[in-house]
Amino acid sequence: MENKPEWMNDPLVKNIEEKKLEFLNDLVLGGRGKSQKEAMPYMMLKMKQAKADNISFSSADVAAVVTAIKNHSTPEELEQIDKIMKQAPKQ
Repeated sequence: MENKPEWMNDPLVKNIEEKKLEFLNDLVLGGRGKSQKEAMPYMMLKMKQAKADNISFSSADVAAVVTAIKNHSTPEELEQIDKIMKQAPKQ
């Protein structure tokens, strides 16, 4: 992947498969600018895609990725991440 976002080079995510990181990056980029009403169907579609592609995340993967993304985010992005995390289904 060319022009990787900084968070994908963070040492916290070095043990997570590239395919998983690319999926998450696509999820984040595709969700930008969507209203809450638009975001939910988009997230459901992406989750179906992940299941079809056998992409799953352990709770440790999720924690590492969220922390890495937060470490490289602006205050506005942090606010958006917090909103998304509050809406995400609990595992």
